Amino acid sequence: MNSPTPSPGAGHRVQIEYCTQCRWLPRAAWLAQELLTTFEAELDELALKPGTGGVLVVRVDGEVVWDRRKQGFPEPTAVKRLVRDRVAPGRTLGHSDRADTAEKAE
Repeated sequence: MNSPTPSPGAGHRVQIEYCTQCRWLPRAAWLAQELLTTFEAELDELALKPGTGGVLVVRVDGEVVWDRRKQGFPEPTAVKRLVRDRVAPGRTLGHSDRADTAEKAE
């Protein structure tokens, strides 16, 4: 019997739950593509989970990192930073990090 607990050093799982009533699949798929492209070596799995009631939630290893109801619609760079902090701390995101630094300077 396989254990659901990842072994040390194993990749991470991201889940994007989106509202089917709101037709947010394209938005969720686009965000999934951005995360898979950026973290292809760090992620073992990225799941799209259909939901209802206006949900758009991003989870990393079961922990909510973005909830549309609390934080609004996510920009991919903001979600990438939050995912990076959990799956590859200290790693640079290149232009995404530079854009964040410029915004803080203003």
